[in-house]
Amino acid sequence: MTYDKRLDGRKADETRPIEAKVGVVKNADGSAMFKIGSTVAYAAVYGPREMYPRFQQNPQKGVLRCNYNMMPFSGHGNRVRPGPNRRSKEIGMVTEKALLPVIDLSKFPNAVVDVFIELPQTDAGTRCAGICAASMALADAGIIMKDLVASVAVGSVDHSIIADLNYDEEAYEDGPVADIPVAILPNSGKVTLLQMDGELSREELKKSLELSKKVCKDIYEVQKKALKAKFEVESK
Repeated sequence: MTYDKRLDGRKADETRPIEAKVGVVKNADGSAMFKIGSTVAYAAVYGPREMYPRFQQNPQKGVLRCNYNMMPFSGHGNRVRPGPNRRSKEIGMVTEKALLPVIDLSKFPNAVVDVFIELPQTDAGTRCAGICAASMALADAGIIMKDLVASVAVGSVDHSIIADLNYDEEAYEDGPVADIPVAILPNSGKVTLLQMDGELSREELKKSLELSKKVCKDIYEVQKKALKAKFEVESK
């Protein structure tokens, strides 16, 4: 028996409702909010600014640092322990890797661009929401970028390929589940993040990646609309 009808009634290629906005943190150089379903991510960018400690400086180009944090009572289950942990450090690192291909820091030697991602509310897809928010925040900060980065989790629930798994689907117990966070450059189709939790056949993985590219293009349109909305208001 396959997972033919999603628990929340969505179609296989349908995401949860998406909202996006930029310029949400006044004291930051750039900021954004990205909400998908009940998962909410805020990103704030500070820099380029001189990097400390100095031994971490790169004399040839600037450095990108991403800090990811889920607030203590943001999600399902037990309270999240505040402060850095192994998972948050790992997600911060993969976020950096997902964003680095699109940004140009060559004009900022010995500097750092800090990105702080906070999640006050979560229901799966947190790293993907954080990447979407961070990408918009970097654009809002005026960092030179080749493209935005759109990200979504796709995967398989009981051998049905679906987009944007929620918490209940990740915890589905009546069949195998595979969760695949993906980040894509919408204009080139290049993949900057690909992780997988679970097992898939080669054909299922191929279908999942094809679905991720389609969904990320839709997310990209939401990101662009949010950025344009801010600058249209400022120009009036």
